[in-house]
Amino acid sequence: MSTKVLLAVVGPTAIGKTALGIRLAQHFDTEILSADSRQFFKEMQIGTAVPSKDELEAAPHHFIQHKSITEPFSVGDFEKEALSLLDELFQEKEIVVMVGGSGLYVDAVINGLDEFPEVDPEIRANLNQQLESEGVKSLQNELKQKDPDYYKTVDLENPHRLIRALEICRASNRPYSSFLNRPKPERPFKSLYIGVDAPRQTIYDRINARVDLMMEAGLLQEAQKLYPYRNLNALQTVGYKELFEYIEGQCTLEAAISEIKKNTRRFAKRQLTWLRKNEAISWVPHDAEPKSVLQMVTDRLKTNLYAQ
Repeated sequence: MSTKVLLAVVGPTAIGKTALGIRLAQHFDTEILSADSRQFFKEMQIGTAVPSKDELEAAPHHFIQHKSITEPFSVGDFEKEALSLLDELFQEKEIVVMVGGSGLYVDAVINGLDEFPEVDPEIRANLNQQLESEGVKSLQNELKQKDPDYYKTVDLENPHRLIRALEICRASNRPYSSFLNRPKPERPFKSLYIGVDAPRQTIYDRINARVDLMMEAGLLQEAQKLYPYRNLNALQTVGYKELFEYIEGQCTLEAAISEIKKNTRRFAKRQLTWLRKNEAISWVPHDAEPKSVLQMVTDRLKTNLYAQ
């Protein structure tokens, strides 16, 4: 009996993961799961760089713009739905491709999530209100006090992560970190990580060019439509927050665009920091010949997976 395999294409933003994922899906006659937490929401198209119409038609995609920003959709929800879909796809497919820059979401599908206690929605609402009225610094200070261990490792500029940790701290009266790294369930499939990389300056240049293209495509108009929903979790993200500040008259459009580029570069740096910790990733250059990448993946499947 052959082994079912999930091919996870990972890497920093704007590196070319979508193109590689499509090539792999076409080569192996399979489908793609998006694990990009910013592309789940149908109201956010330009600012999340969802695959184009041609790309979506080139291979079947799942989890692209399938939720509304008004619907809660957590990493736990994604894990459950992704595993259910994989069960279906693996009935017919030997290989399925997963593409995404959201490391936590990729790892949730492959390794499982730590189990946490239930949280009263009011706690989360209070924390979101605290973020709105007092800023991210107040969340950082509270986390430093309640869970100094997690404070040292978390992305302190990511309010989603801070709020998630603090809501567990408040709900359980225990540090968030005390729930981490417990034994994970085994998956009924094997996984192979393919990482796409480039020199840092190349990544930054690609990010800057992508932001310019987004602005030309109407990102400001998209942000203006979404402005009434600016306090929703889904919109606490790079590309929108900066334009909301421009809409509110806090900065010039030029300054907002510059901040989007800077914050996206920082985001890419954090993505790479996360990914570098994963020794299971096989890295390929962003400009590698498609044929050589496909050959490498095929070889890895034979030697590291099917031989087991």
